[in-house]
Formats: sequence, structure tokens, C-alpha cells
Amino acid sequence: MRFTRTSKALGMVAIAALALTGCGAGGGSNDGASQSAGDPNKVITAYSNEPQNPLLPANTGEVYGGRVVELLFEGLRTYDADGKPVNALAESIESSDAQNWTIKVKQGQKFTNGEAITAKTFVDSWNFAANSKNLQQNGFFFESIAGYADVSAVITEKSADGKETTTPAPTAETMSGLTATDDSTLTVKLAQPEADWSLRLGYSAFFPIPSAAMTDPKAFGENPIGNGPYKMEKTGAWVHDQSISLVKNADYSGPRASKNGGVTFKFYTDPGPAYTDLQANNLDVSDVLPSNALKTYVTDFQDRNSTKPVATNSTLNIPGYNPNFQGEAGLLRRQALSYAINREEITKVIFNGTRTPAKAFAPPVIDGFKENIPGSEVLKFDAAKAKDLWAQAEKIKPYDNSKPLQIASNTDGGNKEWIDAVANGFKNNLGIQAEIQPFAKFAEVLNLRKSQMLPGLSRAGWQGDYPSLYNFLGPVWASGAPSNYEKYTNPEFDKLLQEGLAAKSTEEANEKFNEAQEVLFKDLPGLPLWDQAKPIVWSENVIKAETGWNGGVLYYNITAK
Repeated sequence: MRFTRTSKALGMVAIAALALTGCGAGGGSNDGASQSAGDPNKVITAYSNEPQNPLLPANTGEVYGGRVVELLFEGLRTYDADGKPVNALAESIESSDAQNWTIKVKQGQKFTNGEAITAKTFVDSWNFAANSKNLQQNGFFFESIAGYADVSAVITEKSADGKETTTPAPTAETMSGLTATDDSTLTVKLAQPEADWSLRLGYSAFFPIPSAAMTDPKAFGENPIGNGPYKMEKTGAWVHDQSISLVKNADYSGPRASKNGGVTFKFYTDPGPAYTDLQANNLDVSDVLPSNALKTYVTDFQDRNSTKPVATNSTLNIPGYNPNFQGEAGLLRRQALSYAINREEITKVIFNGTRTPAKAFAPPVIDGFKENIPGSEVLKFDAAKAKDLWAQAEKIKPYDNSKPLQIASNTDGGNKEWIDAVANGFKNNLGIQAEIQPFAKFAEVLNLRKSQMLPGLSRAGWQGDYPSLYNFLGPVWASGAPSNYEKYTNPEFDKLLQEGLAAKSTEEANEKFNEAQEVLFKDLPGLPLWDQAKPIVWSENVIKAETGWNGGVLYYNITAK
């Protein structure tokens, strides 16, 4: 989970916090008395994969890099296990009109290199992130601030073959709505009132960065200096394609104090060997399980597993530049593909109930979730309907079946089995050949999508950045949005998002966001597949582990023997 933008800024609104119910195995070693006996100096080893980019907060938008950045840095706010925002570097965040905000920054805070963190640090960090010259994927998240359009401006040109190229062309170096009036006071003026703007400030795009990050971003990203509960073990702590080693930051005094001595992320390209390592106590915790273990992990790791519904979903994205899925015939084919997927069977047989069939473009745990959105009937399995729609498309424009329809996916996440099932559904119900296009690294899939070089479809997913219905729509599908890799655009969709952001209540906002989903169901730029109940398991070296509201492991809270 971003690049250059040409559309008008949309802003973001974070909706009320979630209440997630845990349902993992308990008892025994998970009680409070046992937790207090944990070893605070023990280093935890955890499942991961090679991050896509150097580790700058504003340029890290995928899960494997994100889990590292979130431990190395701390922002104005953070989120507790249930998604409730908690002040971290912010002493207070106030506004009388929801447009002009005053933020008091805690004094005495420093990066691990000793550099002080002041209000100006946030001004500099946010301007760096938003400026199009710096090519930070998450710059989009600052779009609500007055003056964002000036610093994020680009020139877009289209070549003879229809490919678009963008060139940074900011008309200002700083956002007019961002000011540090003294070392502890940050004032923010938004382009329009947004009552819940402050709730998103726990997302990594808003983290402060030291001056070294802006002087030499590439070098900094290889060995980042942060202010979070952990720091890089040493220079060279990131061994590419192998591991990243973090150690406890002894000077950290925020709300996420570490209960262990550090975290070493070990990179796997297949969850099978990782599962074996867990059973042999050679890996301590994993949030990715092989498909064949979903039926056995509770018994394989008795009293050492946890599962709960989280704000994470999966989709099958269809690039608009694929000729087979363009125009009237293309839309019919998109619908046919969706009807041909037996989500109910796949979530039961392959995922063993750790997924539930999607009913919308956002998961049920998000406040404002709505079932039976007009158009969502396309998510139901109907082989006859799928065949009929495909036949209608053939009459308009024949399908190019010279090659199998490829579905790009990383193989480390246990994706092959369900993609094979989806491909079989396409073959049996539509008469087309389909197959996985495998990649060892998730970053490779993202890079292929970013360069618009997908030969077919792509598996995708979204883990909530902050607890909001908008967060599952705007950053993913809005025109020019950071994770809108396939460059879907629809003015009506963008307009409804804008109206939701400007709404006076969260209820009114959610109504607009659900209307926006109706547009997505008409266009089907992607096919919602399923929502997650996140299982994690841990070794005998660990007393307890848990996930947060969005499925991310709370690594700082892991207690070890």
C-alpha cells in the first residue's frame, strides 16, 4: 500500500473505533501471572517477507514493510488493540470548527540519534511526504491539508500507445495549512471541515522523521532512525531477502512499551517451512499459515493460538488496461467472473472458516458496514448466471483466449490453493483457462501492478490503516489514490467520497460511503472475495501473542519465556 496524483484532494475521515471480539484458545499459560514472569530481554523471531521499499514511513504502504516501520517510529497518536486512538507524541489535539486544528507536541522527545522532536519536525516531515518531488507513496494521506494541491502537483502526459507518465511539478515547497508556531505547537488548517480528521494521525504516513531522512532518503531507508519502541540492531541489521533485526529502544516512553528485548523478522517465501520452524521452536510467532494447517493449527498449537475478526479483506483486481475487460463486453465479463467464484465453498474448505464471504468492499467489523448494497448480489455464486453473462459478452466482442488468464500473487501467503480453486471455477463455469502467476515476494506483485504490466488479474487485499469505512475505499479506489495501482477512476465515486468526508456526522458520512460502494459494484474494478478472522500461532518460547484491530501482530506486547 503510492505515487503521483492529478485529481482534486479528497481528504479522509476516520470513523468510530472498533470493538473486536477475540476467540482464540485460552487458559493455562495465558494468564496475567504468567505474563509477568516473561523475560523482558528475550528477542522474538517473527514471520515476514522482504519489504517493497526502503523503510521511510511515507513510502511504506505494504504489510511487510509496514510492520517494521510501525515498531521503529511513533506518531502523534497510536491505536490500542481495539482500534481506539491513544495520544502518543501529542499532548492534546483540539479544534473548535473541525477545520483549524491546534496540536500540542510533547516536549523532551528525541529520535534515537539524539535529534529533538518538535512541532517543526512534523511540519518538515509532512511537507516532505506530500511534495511530489520526493515520490513518497503515502503523500496522498495529507490531501486534507490546505495547500496540499500545490506541493503535490504533477504534469501528466499520455504517449501514442496510451500510457501515462507523470512528472513532479510542485508550485510550492510547503503546505500553506501547516505551521509550527513554537517548538510545542503545531497548527493545521484543512481545506474543508472534517470532524474526525485527527483520528487518522496514528497511521504511519504521519510519523515524524529526522533531518537525515530528508537529506538522503535512500540511505536512511536502509538503516532508519526512529523514535518508536524499537530501533535497528546495528548498521546492516537489514539483510535483504533474509531478515531485519530490531532491538528494544531503552529511551522509549510512549504507550507501546516493549515487553521483550527485540524482534527479528525472518523472511520466508513459503509458509510451509515457517510452520515447521514454529513447531520446532525455531520461529516464535507467525500471522501467515499454510492452507493445509488451517484445519489443524488449534490442535498443533494448543494454548498457543488466537483467532479474531479483523479489519482486513481480500479482492481480485481487474486492470482496466486489459482489453478483455474493457467496454460493455468487459463489464459483463467482470460480472461473470464474480458469479463464477464459489466464495462460500472456498472459505469453508480451504480456509476452514478463518475467512467469511465478502458482502461489500469493506469488512463487517468496520463501523458503518452495510449488507445488501445494491449491486452486491454479484458476490453470490451462480454458475448459470456466470455462463449467461459470459455468452452475452462473447456476442459483443470475442474473448482473447490465446493464453490462460493469469492471476498474479505472492506464494508466501498461502495463496496458491484458493487461486487454484478460483481458476477451476473459471474453467468449469466459463470455459476459460486460468492459472496462478507466482511470485516469491509480495513486493514483486506490487511493482508489477504499479508499472501497469499485469498480463491478467491480481490478488490484492487491504489491512486497515485506521478504523474507518473510508479507509477501505478512498486510498484503494479514488482517482489518483496511493493504492489504486490499476488506476480506476469514476467522477461519481470520487464525488460521493468527497460528500462523505464533508458530512456533519459519522452516520451521514457512512451513508455517502455506502452509496459510493454502489458505484464500485456497477464498475467492478475489483471483486471482493472474503473478510478475515486472523489466526496467529506461537512457539513454546512465547507466553502470549495477540493481534490488533486490523490483524497486525502486537509485537511489542509479546511476552517470552
